[in-house]
Amino acid sequence: MIVLPNPENIDRAAELLRSGRLVSFPTETVYGLGADARNPAAVQRVFAAKGRPAEHPVIVHLADASALSHWARSIPAGAQALAAAFWPGPLTLILPRDASVPDVVTGGQGTVGLRVPGHPVARALLQKFAVRGGDGVAAPSANRFGGVSATTAQHVEEDFGDEIALILDGGPCQHGIESTIVAFTNDEPVLLRLGALSEGDLAQVLGHAPARARAGAPRASGTLAMHYAPRTPARLMPRDELVSALGRGKAKGHIAVLAHSISQPPLFEGTWFDAPTQDAAYAHDLYANLRALDARAADEIWIEAPPDGPEWSAVRDRLRRATHRG
Repeated sequence: MIVLPNPENIDRAAELLRSGRLVSFPTETVYGLGADARNPAAVQRVFAAKGRPAEHPVIVHLADASALSHWARSIPAGAQALAAAFWPGPLTLILPRDASVPDVVTGGQGTVGLRVPGHPVARALLQKFAVRGGDGVAAPSANRFGGVSATTAQHVEEDFGDEIALILDGGPCQHGIESTIVAFTNDEPVLLRLGALSEGDLAQVLGHAPARARAGAPRASGTLAMHYAPRTPARLMPRDELVSALGRGKAKGHIAVLAHSISQPPLFEGTWFDAPTQDAAYAHDLYANLRALDARAADEIWIEAPPDGPEWSAVRDRLRRATHRG
């Protein structure tokens, strides 16, 4: 059930979470599918609803940074600096877990993902829910596992229907792609997932860019080779390759195209979406565009590869995973 995020419904959502039910709510990145992170049975319901593998950890959303010590065994200086700079906001920190954190939240790892979201609806819900200092909401993205993330309440309803007790409608998400994830398994930061914050944003605070993930890095949300994927087979094509394929009439059957720098050819008979040419606007619309293209029941989706600049890094990451075929 989609409802407006008025005070009455915020109260209702918090009570549903306390009773072990699932609630979807907006963040500034994507919509989350929330459960009481201290209630293993409730978190298991998130895994069951999404079809999420048990070893894939979820991110715990907190009302404010003061709750960190209830979840993390240690908080390195770099992590504290990033939290001070970017929380509330689109940053997830992976830290050594406190012994009290349920295994289901961490995928059995020795680390836990933590975030203080910046969306006013998320903040109001978390503040209402956090009657104790250590309360938090486990909330992976509100979509079927591996599929296209939800950036509107309608997307959540399309995926889950009545499986969720309540969906708080906060409108389209501001960023449209997930949070940046940085791990501190020791004092050195490691970038696990690009997101709404860039490497440059992180480097300005840390004094240097974080290291890239290597073998043995913690498992984290959204880092599998295939993720964020539409049901329709999708191909990521450099501009010249896409132009050539369209010009040679290689489109067999119904082709859906997402392009940002070329115009629809006059004789093209498939589905054509013009994506924004600016990186933040492209990211904002990305998942909505992929869902809309998926709904056209095309034989394939052809996606023009985004530019190579660092400001497009997170978009390129999402599209590589969305079009991966192992």
